[in-house]
Amino acid sequence: MSMLAELVEVVIGVDTHADTHTAAVVAVESHAVLATTTVTADPDGYAQLVALAEAHGGLRGWAMEGSGGYGAGLARHLHERGELVVELDRPVRPARRAGAKSDVIDAERAARDALSRVRLAAPKTGPERAGLQMLLTARRAAVAAATDAQRQLRALVITAPEVVRARFRGQTTREMLVTAARLRPHPHVGEVEVFTALSVLRALARRVSALESEAIAHERAILAIVRSWRPDLLELTGVGPINAATVLTAWSHPGRCRSDAAFAMLAGAAPIPASWGKTVRYRLNRSGDRQLNRALHNIAMARLRFDPDTRAYADRRRAQAKTDRDIKRCLKRYIARQLYRQLESPAMTA
Repeated sequence: MSMLAELVEVVIGVDTHADTHTAAVVAVESHAVLATTTVTADPDGYAQLVALAEAHGGLRGWAMEGSGGYGAGLARHLHERGELVVELDRPVRPARRAGAKSDVIDAERAARDALSRVRLAAPKTGPERAGLQMLLTARRAAVAAATDAQRQLRALVITAPEVVRARFRGQTTREMLVTAARLRPHPHVGEVEVFTALSVLRALARRVSALESEAIAHERAILAIVRSWRPDLLELTGVGPINAATVLTAWSHPGRCRSDAAFAMLAGAAPIPASWGKTVRYRLNRSGDRQLNRALHNIAMARLRFDPDTRAYADRRRAQAKTDRDIKRCLKRYIARQLYRQLESPAMTA
């Protein structure tokens, strides 16, 4: 994508919030602020912003931060109207003069920042991507809560009275969950601590069971969307429904990432030069979308375990004095390239 100044005549910068959006219309040639307004974050407010932009005529573009958060509704509304929207991942925030800070100033800064950028980012779009994002978020929260509950159960077993702890001695965490779910505590005089421990352990076990069932339901829904949208991803070695959904939510749609190198940078899998003197090497990239990076890591680990070609590649690279970390980094970069090319190709329908 070219610079925004080459494409439009005015830029509308938007500072998004939960209940209101503040916009500033900035002229491309003079960088002057033509108008500012604050509207409610609802369809009526979105229509007011579009009317304000149309009042100044000419080709226009929109620049906003948080198009996947507070600005999601506005970004969706503008996308449906065919408007040009630029996402600002990290706007430049200069030092405040005399402590100046307001929504209007932030909106103006968003517009001017978009005009100065050489590379523009398009916001994520698409109903399938939005559905996968919601399911992934809900599943991730359920898995995390279930893990926390398991840790709590194990810790409570360790500190419980001996009559309770004896029932769990020598058991794994999974076996403890089964035992705790079958407990039938009965209140007895003088045994409040025992009764309470049994009741809490049973409640934790049932919580874990409910959360795991919820996570499984989310995973089935994720699999259904992936199969209907991009089933070709599931045919790649090491790519399951969760990894495929994570990749699809980061990629969003064709053309969002200009090349496989940009996609690798988005995933934090692009090599970072770390050479000195006669030593030439690259270090791990710790930036980018960490969920996407985790998906690439999971795919690489699965291939190292089960794919003969990947195992042979790892052995060959070890013979070249490469460390396991270097090998994983190279694999993740290769996987990012493979996924990008697969995603940018039209999905094959049966």
